[in-house]
Amino acid sequence: MIERRILPELRLRLAENPAVVVLGPRQCGKTTLALALAAERNALYLDLESPRDRAKLADPELYLPDKLDRLVILDEVHRAPSLFPALRGLIDGARREGRRSGLYLLLGSAALELLKQSGETLAGRVSFMELAPFDLLEFDAPGAQGAGAADRLWLRGGFPESYLASSDGHSARWRRDFIRTYLERDIPAFGPRIAAETLRRFWTMLAHLQGSLLNSASLARSLGVDTKTVGSYLDLLVDLLLLRRLPAWHANLKKRLVKSPKVYIRDSGLLHSLLAIEDREILLGHPVVGASWECFVIEQLLNVAPEGVQGFHYRTSGGAEVDLLLRFGDGRLWAVEVKRSLTPKVTRGFHSACKDLEPDRRLVVYPGTESYPLREQIEVVPLGPLCAQLAEAR
Repeated sequence: MIERRILPELRLRLAENPAVVVLGPRQCGKTTLALALAAERNALYLDLESPRDRAKLADPELYLPDKLDRLVILDEVHRAPSLFPALRGLIDGARREGRRSGLYLLLGSAALELLKQSGETLAGRVSFMELAPFDLLEFDAPGAQGAGAADRLWLRGGFPESYLASSDGHSARWRRDFIRTYLERDIPAFGPRIAAETLRRFWTMLAHLQGSLLNSASLARSLGVDTKTVGSYLDLLVDLLLLRRLPAWHANLKKRLVKSPKVYIRDSGLLHSLLAIEDREILLGHPVVGASWECFVIEQLLNVAPEGVQGFHYRTSGGAEVDLLLRFGDGRLWAVEVKRSLTPKVTRGFHSACKDLEPDRRLVVYPGTESYPLREQIEVVPLGPLCAQLAEAR
């Protein structure tokens, strides 16, 4: 079993807060993580997708008060929004008795809805964390951060069942079933009814446009709906942590900046399944290969970045461009260019952007195994080592 990187931080948050919310897409490993923690602490685990466990919580103020001496884990808690007022009262009562931490661990798959529900009701009582699918830093085997592991993670994506499947074919079948289940069962449970075929078409259109600037009007024309409907579809996929909108850098540099966000499917394995890419040879010959690798690298870096680090893309009307701009809480900037070549060449647009932005580090990520410097303070770095550097950056 691979121990998730989030686990030590989760233990710390529970020691500091009465409640912790862990958000993540379905099947990313939240329940496995919670059960591992439950075994450590003799915790009570309740799955709110189970009718039996939901029945126990029909009157939470009757069932939960005598459980305050244990960590209570509530899985898929967004399915029971009526619980939050009861939890607030229980937390406040426990505080008066001197119990101020480690009461509740809440797991959910719908970010915006759960943030709204818990944020409004449990303000000042809850800490939020996100669990993404596997990233490169979660593999301890020798060479796990080398090109081989990166290629497997890139092809299959980071959902545990997909990554750990016995073969590429098995992995592809799991992802096809996952997409179908999401379209037919999970997504309708989170929002207004959307025809599964319409949403599949939309999701597949986004796959073909992986890493492109968002053009809602073009998407609306292709789908035969209005831009407001496209916006609601985008919001839903972002809310379910399946899609990322990478915002444009917006500092006033007296330049004509492109202001549209880039959009991409966060898990590369799901991207490849939507495009019927089942093995590495097909991937390397597919037109999406460059955009797929670029977005995979960006997502890996954002997943391992310390709390408070924000990601942007940068583009001007004059052609200056940075694939990923990382801004730290203290104002430092790392400019990251992504290349698929083993002999990466830095474009004029990247040089121009660095002149505009004056970043603290200028980085080119490539699929090789050695780091080396280029002129003008540019560093060429493999993805694994850069993930490790970023995770340790403060």
